[in-house]
Amino acid sequence: MKLNMTLLTDLYQLTMVGGYYLLGKSREKANFDYFFRKVPEDGGFCVAAGLEQLIDCIQDLHFEPEDLDFLRSLGLFPPEVLRFFQDLRFTGDLYAVPEGTLVFPQEPLVRVTAPLPEAQIIETALLNILNFQTLIATKAARVCIVAGEDPVIEFGVRRAQGPDGGLSASRAAFIGGARATSNLMAGKVYGIPVRGTVAHSWIESFSSEMESFQSYARVYPKNVLLLVDTYDTLRSGVPNAIKVGKELRARKAGDLLGIRLDSGDLTFLSREARKLLDEAGFERTHILGSS
Repeated sequence: MKLNMTLLTDLYQLTMVGGYYLLGKSREKANFDYFFRKVPEDGGFCVAAGLEQLIDCIQDLHFEPEDLDFLRSLGLFPPEVLRFFQDLRFTGDLYAVPEGTLVFPQEPLVRVTAPLPEAQIIETALLNILNFQTLIATKAARVCIVAGEDPVIEFGVRRAQGPDGGLSASRAAFIGGARATSNLMAGKVYGIPVRGTVAHSWIESFSSEMESFQSYARVYPKNVLLLVDTYDTLRSGVPNAIKVGKELRARKAGDLLGIRLDSGDLTFLSREARKLLDEAGFERTHILGSS
């Protein structure tokens, strides 16, 4: 079911819209520009994101009967204003840079040209959608720049600001350069490639780390990416992963696709793990860092 976001706005937007109507200003044309004043953390640029969701929101602008009932219950709006709300649709124009564009302070990312009430009522939703997704896309881009040719995978849904935030953040991170996401809903809705491994709970549900690795490799022999930091990364996790990789090769069932480090000094551990893997003949095994 599609969510009508028309009430995703601040109350003062509607009091202003009602005032415009009552004062005969509802047909006046307005231009609203969306821009930012400063790049976060002096990063040099931002990456525009969120335009598709903004367009969906604007095209669907209308008040449901229950929305009007709620507004009526507030006791703020006379009947003629509520009738104006009932007929309100967006008829203006939207000019914007494409998503993924590098943008800079003090320049418009979006311009809304519309009758004053229509431009006013979408302001809150516009800021909510574009601010958040542009922030996430920008952060993802910076991470990807630092990573260079190494792929970045987005695992952030569990720390996102609610379900809607998790979905839009996965989308924005992909725009910013992430290659894949752990978020299955984002994979379904937006077609983003999905990736995943196991949690520490999988490892701890078995009597030993080795048994957990072997069990996973038996179930998913073509997707063996093992979490190696549950007990001791370098003394236990990586050596056990190597043993499982050798068993797969011996049975010609698959290979050790990768290992994941999820705690500790990721720089140090990844370098030491790389040495162990290379010495054992697993030069092509990937190392995934997460935290």
